[in-house]
Amino acid sequence: MERVIEGRVWTLGRDVDTDQIISGKYLTVIDPNELKKHVFEIALPEFAAGARPGDLIVAGENFGSGSSREHAPQAMRAIGVGAVVADSFARIFFRNAINLGIPAIEAPGVRAIFASGERGRVDLGSGRVTNVSTGASVSFPPLPHHLIELLEAGGLVEKVRRELARTGSPPAPGTA
Repeated sequence: MERVIEGRVWTLGRDVDTDQIISGKYLTVIDPNELKKHVFEIALPEFAAGARPGDLIVAGENFGSGSSREHAPQAMRAIGVGAVVADSFARIFFRNAINLGIPAIEAPGVRAIFASGERGRVDLGSGRVTNVSTGASVSFPPLPHHLIELLEAGGLVEKVRRELARTGSPPAPGTA
């Protein structure tokens, strides 16, 4: 995972719930290649056909509200979303995204500086989101070191796998 992520921006409003990210009718789908065909089918019907790896989702307040289903960030990961940046997140979505290796950046005011199709840059090290197209930017508190480690490993499961391979034993409590 890069600490600076740059890509085309797809914008959404506020209160985007997990049903708008991936409809409940796809909860029995476990194949990521099938799941990614339906990501944002309700909220951004053109997304699945037009998204490219590294694209950014920029949204308003309360992104990922609703049920705690992991399918929402799994579908976004399958299609290659580089990061999700929102004014605020539903806590369970935020943690599911990080656990699956997707940077989830809470940056109040970010939705106001982007329009769909513009280019955005997320600098995890400096804590800044920039609209490359206009130069506007907002700051965010940098993610703690342990979350950066999870993202760099590709998510919680991969981090634990690496730890087990390295040590032959599970990580100490509170370190994963």
